[in-house]
Amino acid sequence: MSCQLCPRNCKIDRRAGEKGICGMSETMYIARASLHQWEEPCLSGTRGSGTVFFSGCPLHCVYCQNYKIAEGKRGVPVSIPQLRDIFLKLQEMGAHNINLVTPTHFVPSIVSALQLAKGDGLTLPIVYNTSSYETVETLRRLDGLVDIYLPDLKYYSAELSGKYSAAPDYFPVATAAIGEMFRQVGKPQFDPDGMLQSGVLVRHLLLPGNVKDSKRVVRYLWNTYGDRIYMSLMCQYTPLPQVATCHPELARRVTEDEYDSLVNYAVDLGITQAYTQEMESASESFIPDFEQFSLKEFLEK
Repeated sequence: MSCQLCPRNCKIDRRAGEKGICGMSETMYIARASLHQWEEPCLSGTRGSGTVFFSGCPLHCVYCQNYKIAEGKRGVPVSIPQLRDIFLKLQEMGAHNINLVTPTHFVPSIVSALQLAKGDGLTLPIVYNTSSYETVETLRRLDGLVDIYLPDLKYYSAELSGKYSAAPDYFPVATAAIGEMFRQVGKPQFDPDGMLQSGVLVRHLLLPGNVKDSKRVVRYLWNTYGDRIYMSLMCQYTPLPQVATCHPELARRVTEDEYDSLVNYAVDLGITQAYTQEMESASESFIPDFEQFSLKEFLEK
């Protein structure tokens, strides 16, 4: 069966063990499941977001902080019933939500696991945490199962998305995907404690030297959605050693002046529904540890 789950459209037979650009066959692998404290406040709250990090990635950005799992070099295999058990365990541990991180290439199995878990008592909001390099057709499989979409909108420029993610079609693909996400879940809804229960929260990571492109991204989102979505403007870009060799312009952190320029631009547009970050967030200490995860130990906690 040819795989067409993501815009790469590999058309390889993952059921036969072939691996596409995502680096994964049909067998699900996860690199970590945990209560994660470093999402936006409306997702992490006081108890943490119940994150499940899936191995592999269709996009492969050159600066990816989670490159070890994006390349499929970390992770343990999980069946659909085991993934159901992970969801229920995270709920038992007190998670505010179930947060599916880089899930695109495993959507059919995730849908089955969510259906099983909901039948067995899962009531938490489901977060779909994605690069937005998605097809509308794949997202439609999630309609009615996902409550919160947490997409990136990484680039406006085709030149930048081609250079850093080998995806010159990123902007039209991602904006169509975000449009489908908004169609499914609508405007943000919060509980009395300020925890997001449904809606779209779009993230944008400012890259060094790319304030102009970031402003175009923010302007697009504001002109298209206004206050019907939330934004998260991020300065946490962390240069990794391997990036400097091929892309020396990315071998530094974002400056405070660059980030202030973007935030002030958003304010001048009239945006009030947006999260910002402290400059200290640009640290490798915010990258999760994917080395020691044991599925058996997690489920037996």
